[in-house]
Amino acid sequence: MLGGTGTALINILLLAILFVVAIAIARLRSLFAIVMLSGVYSLVSAAWYILVDAVDVGFTEAAVGAGMSTAVLLGAMLLTARTAKPEKPFSRLGPFIVCLAVGVMLIYATIDLPALGDPTSPANAGVGLTFLQVNWYDTGVPNVVTSVLASYRGFDTLGETAVVFTAGLAVALLLGFGERSLAETLRRSPQPETRPPSVPRDGDAT
Repeated sequence: MLGGTGTALINILLLAILFVVAIAIARLRSLFAIVMLSGVYSLVSAAWYILVDAVDVGFTEAAVGAGMSTAVLLGAMLLTARTAKPEKPFSRLGPFIVCLAVGVMLIYATIDLPALGDPTSPANAGVGLTFLQVNWYDTGVPNVVTSVLASYRGFDTLGETAVVFTAGLAVALLLGFGERSLAETLRRSPQPETRPPSVPRDGDAT
């Protein structure tokens, strides 16, 4: 009972941190602070995923969200202003309504989901039950999801990792080429000639 209560309190604490960070991101105007808080959000999300035994999702969130995405956003920030432009008072009303509607639909969709630990659910029957039975003897890894991703479908996971790495590398290269091309364009553009103002001589009309 004490362990379950402690885990629940940690879950509530992490979700509260995510809520506070999300509100701060929505209200800030400094792009640097927004990027840093986005990395914090991803890092806390990764910790929460690991706490609920979603090790694969937590690893991906830490590597892509807190790592590569933060680096790419910092690079993109070098090509733009440091502060976001002020918005109109009602410009966020539309996105807020959309997010609220999507949240209500997602909560409504969870009503039909099976209960946690239900032995008759699709995840605990059929192929899933087979993996639960043979996982420890095949791999020796207690987390079934980790063993499935790293062993049973390891080549698929390797392909996904290569795709994510290639996408991040492409974005980083595009940002670098854009900065260099902009600097090259500015260097080659004809500069306006600056001539010293003429000094009127004696007898010239003023």
